Amino acid sequence: MSVVLLERHSPSVAVVRFNRPEVRNALNTEVRRLLHEHFTALAADDAVRVVVLTGNEKVFAAGADIQEQAERDVVGAIKAYATNAIADFPKPVIAAVNGYALGGGCEFALQCDFVIASERAKFGQPEVNLGLIPGAGGTQRLPRVVGRLNASYMLMTGLPVTAEQALRMGLVSEVVEGDTLPRALELAELVATKAPLAIRQVKEVMRHGLDGPLDAGLRTERRGYQLMFGTADFREGVKAFVDKRTPEFSGE
Repeated sequence: MSVVLLERHSPSVAVVRFNRPEVRNALNTEVRRLLHEHFTALAADDAVRVVVLTGNEKVFAAGADIQEQAERDVVGAIKAYATNAIADFPKPVIAAVNGYALGGGCEFALQCDFVIASERAKFGQPEVNLGLIPGAGGTQRLPRVVGRLNASYMLMTGLPVTAEQALRMGLVSEVVEGDTLPRALELAELVATKAPLAIRQVKEVMRHGLDGPLDAGLRTERRGYQLMFGTADFREGVKAFVDKRTPEFSGE
């Protein structure tokens, strides 16, 4: 069976699932390759509006495959981290995290648009314990999300944080009892009912804005706002509001 599963929950919501339970969903080259393939295909599928990224009920992804890492040289490391499929994905991605999200697992969660965590979830960047540093955004995305001091604590001690700590830091959006997938799918279906072009603009404008100064981000936001007035979804949204009915967005 594939180490990454692609499932269709509904016509508009897909689920991408890490599937190496025997090694706590450790991330090897094959996992990263399949993630790239699946997210590339989903980006081109106009019917899919939201993706949920998850593992199983016990673990999200417990970091890199250490055995593979031990045999890797510089060239191998360059090849292993040559994809940014989730971070560059134009549609919303929700992480449903049960159990451990460590190392690359935590970094993949950081690349998602928001995170639903089980009360048993733990997040960490333990790379320093192996004489490494994060290689998929941990030193850059983590401080942008939780602040420099919290990020330094996680990156320098290698200690994991609980779901409640992650919630207080802003790394997690919700903490739920039991399996996170039902709640993540519920939210995915909700987001899928919104205007697709507007949702894409929210994601694009917000991410570009965070990478630069505030005034540049505000200009990008204003331009995105103006572009929405040329869409059929805007006209449908206004008409539905006036007619007091639920809008039916077409993504046009």
